[in-house]
Amino acid sequence: MIRELDQAGREELGPYDVCVVGSGPAGVTVVAELAGSGLALALLESGRLAPTSRGDELRKVESEGIAIKDSSRERVLGGASTTWAGLASPLDEVDLEPRPFLRAPAWPIARAELMQLYAEASARYRFPAPALFAPGGFDALRAKGDLAPQWQHLEEKVFLAAAEPQDFGREQRSVLDGPAVETWLDATVLRLEHESGTARVRCALVRSSSGRGVRVRARTFVLATGGIENARLLLASHDMCAAGLGNEHDQVGRWLMNHPKSYRGVVHFARPMRDLPYYFGCLHKGYAGYAGLRLSVAEQRRRGLLDSYVRLEPLFPWTDSRGVEALVLAVKRSRKLFSAWKRKREDEVVPLRDWSETGDDSALESERGRKLSYLALAGLVAADLPRVARYAWHRVRGRSEPLVPRARVRNFMEMEPDPGNRVTLSEARDAHGVRVPHVRHRCTDLDRRSLVALHEELARELERTGLGWLESDLATADPWPVDQDASHHMGTTRMGTDPATSVVDPDLRLHTVENVWLAGASVFPTSGCANPTLTIVALSIRLARHLRRELSAEGRA
Repeated sequence: MIRELDQAGREELGPYDVCVVGSGPAGVTVVAELAGSGLALALLESGRLAPTSRGDELRKVESEGIAIKDSSRERVLGGASTTWAGLASPLDEVDLEPRPFLRAPAWPIARAELMQLYAEASARYRFPAPALFAPGGFDALRAKGDLAPQWQHLEEKVFLAAAEPQDFGREQRSVLDGPAVETWLDATVLRLEHESGTARVRCALVRSSSGRGVRVRARTFVLATGGIENARLLLASHDMCAAGLGNEHDQVGRWLMNHPKSYRGVVHFARPMRDLPYYFGCLHKGYAGYAGLRLSVAEQRRRGLLDSYVRLEPLFPWTDSRGVEALVLAVKRSRKLFSAWKRKREDEVVPLRDWSETGDDSALESERGRKLSYLALAGLVAADLPRVARYAWHRVRGRSEPLVPRARVRNFMEMEPDPGNRVTLSEARDAHGVRVPHVRHRCTDLDRRSLVALHEELARELERTGLGWLESDLATADPWPVDQDASHHMGTTRMGTDPATSVVDPDLRLHTVENVWLAGASVFPTSGCANPTLTIVALSIRLARHLRRELSAEGRA
């Protein structure tokens, strides 16, 4: 049942078997996986069913280095899945294995286990099946383009998004509003309070926007509030440990990673490309996708470099038109129209004609485009009508293929785990009087060297194959230009077997607290270059399975 905290009618709620804090993909997945278990479940969401000004105020964060985007920290049912564009890819073996040149231990779980969890995420939460990322999957479209180069020291990595991105709050509404779960909105957790004389948390102190305080009791707590807020909540809960809950070794908030991104570089083709759907992006069988380019795994291992990648985006006459972006967003919003168009062309390979059509984030979507009326979108279209008309002609005609002489390079970096990149608490306070997070993260020398090496290898491969040449000043650019927030905040409560270098154990439980688990990208030991949500959901399925076993065993005892 979904209610607002002010409707509770009492000052203490529970006790529940499991209290999940946060309703993004991680929190909703844990609840959905436990909903049929007979356990008493609570879900606490700081926002409401739709964004509010109060919720927006609570997104406040101080940034040092890479600036954190507001849209990555939504306070609303569904969390950041209400604004994301759905892009997904699995982590690779190299991302999980020990890499001697990194300063922190590798993942304590095997990729084989993750692959099975990816399959379950696909079956239950509309992610692409693992086979689509493997040879013989999406890469079958390689042969559909004007060229199919044979790379020597580069490899392709596939990224796919459901044509209609998942909104976890909306798609799991029947669970969240059903009899198995008590979902409380406008319920901001200020801190966790421990049970005297034990290594357990007794309750969460929760407050509504009206200022009403409630304590929520539970046998088990799961923090699923994102890579920044998970660390913040632990640091703000200090009655068990003065440095913060689970922070006996000063690890909470450290090792922050992101996927810094930006445009830098242009590929000039030896002859204009007419059709390159595998690299430029296309819609096929319900998914939008493309292949990025990265250094081969052998080169990464040999040279001690990270797993960054680049995407080639075709430069059309209408590229970066706000009018085109507004038109694309309006069509996506018109679900019946969009669904009908997709069904009509379901078996075709539909080349994408603008980057905003893909599963990467559109600026209007990131700015919470749903607040823009259709009239406002129409105004943006009208303001750039000639370019919009040219785009629409090529999009509607379908077979009218514009020539592409150039493609710009969009860069996506893997960041090494660096203990100096971290979340701490500022002296500033939010509307509830809680110290706001201060986020410091910058690219390291290894981060930069890895992407520069990728550009250099791409330039060599283009020349070797006769495909064209790369215009890039990345090696000499100062200041470093790849510095945009990808909204992928990872690593601040990393998993591991050693409490001296990690915050949670391989089952995602705090090392020093018996009944607090963490979900989401904050537990990632490394990030690879893959968008994290698929792995977040996979690990949340795994966590829910573990909790079901553990709580059932406690009940029998």
